This record gives sequence, structure tokens and C-alpha cells, in this order.
Amino acid sequence: MPIRGPRTLLATIALATTLTLTACDPAAEAEAPPAASATVPAPASSSPAGSGKHTLAEAATAGGLTKATGAGAVSDVPVDPGEMRDGMHLVVADYNRAGQTSGRRILFVGVDSVPEDPNKRREHLWRGLIDYALQNGSTGTPTTAKPYEPGPFGGSLECLSLPESANATDVICGWSDTTTAAVALFPRTTPADAARLFAAMRADLEH
Repeated sequence: MPIRGPRTLLATIALATTLTLTACDPAAEAEAPPAASATVPAPASSSPAGSGKHTLAEAATAGGLTKATGAGAVSDVPVDPGEMRDGMHLVVADYNRAGQTSGRRILFVGVDSVPEDPNKRREHLWRGLIDYALQNGSTGTPTTAKPYEPGPFGGSLECLSLPESANATDVICGWSDTTTAAVALFPRTTPADAARLFAAMRADLEH
């Protein structure tokens, strides 16, 4: 009989003990599930409450602003909304601030049921609105925009100022979510104030 060293003897005793305990434990006889079937907790959704399919509709008042009507109201589509398909809605309107009777209004352009990535549609609208604001002399770019609180419908809301405009305090804001994209031009304001107002308008224009 060969003579075993201390390490070999200890390993033999440990193995025998393990086999004995396994034989006495009924639970150990059950087949263990394969490692691949282990449930991994899904990451928390990044979509905020209120995400899903939404539609746009004109509103007589939006965020406390009054929709302009009559001869002075916008009557055409000043910004190319991109390809419009069946089931999509285009909303174009300008709004007066409280007590406003003259001067430039807040211009809103939005679409819903967007078939492609709504962020791309927002960028398309955004560039068109920058061209409109700068009279087709655009040097601005959406990449310079700053994010702001989007409101209860989630998605993203961003604003940028137009210092290269003749009206150096003009601000453009845009939002996008799962199915809608919209932009607005805010004359003579700050990005932070425009963002708060745009989120309030969104609550009345998006459903």
C-alpha cells in the first residue's frame, strides 16, 4: 500500500466527507438548473412615466398662451415638417403671450405618429426653424442645445439661443418622445424661460 503524504490524505478525507453529506441531503439530489437559465434582473426602464404613443392637436390656449387667430395668424407652413404619411398630424400655430397685442409671436410646429426616430424628425424641424429664424442664413446647429426638464410626457426637451440672429435674444426649443417631435421659436427670452414655457405648452398640445 503506497504511503500518502499529508496533503493527499487531507484531500481524500475532505472528498469522502463531501460525498457523505451529499448522500444524506435530499435537496442535493435534485438536478441543479443550468447557469444560463439564471434570471438576471432587467435594468430599470429609462422611459419615464407617461411614455407611449401620443398625438398632437391645436389648442386655443397652451401653457397660458393664447392662439393667434384672424388676419395676423400664421396661415402657411413656414418650416418643412418632413415627409407626412397617412395617420400623421401636423400642428402649426403661433401664440401670444399674456396681454400681447402686437410684435412677434411664439411659433410652434409639431408632428405626431412619426415613422422614423423622432429625434431625427426633431432635428429636421429644428434646422428648418433655424433657417426660418435667420432668414435662410443658418449657422446654428442642434448639437449646441442644452437639455431641460421635458415634463410629464417624458422624452427629451432641449433649447438653444440664436446669438447670430438679428434678434440676439431669440431661443429655439424642441422636444421629441416615442412618436412626436415639435419645435418652437421664442422671441426675446432666455433658454431656461423658454424651456419652462415650452413644457407648459406641451401639456396642452400633446395628448
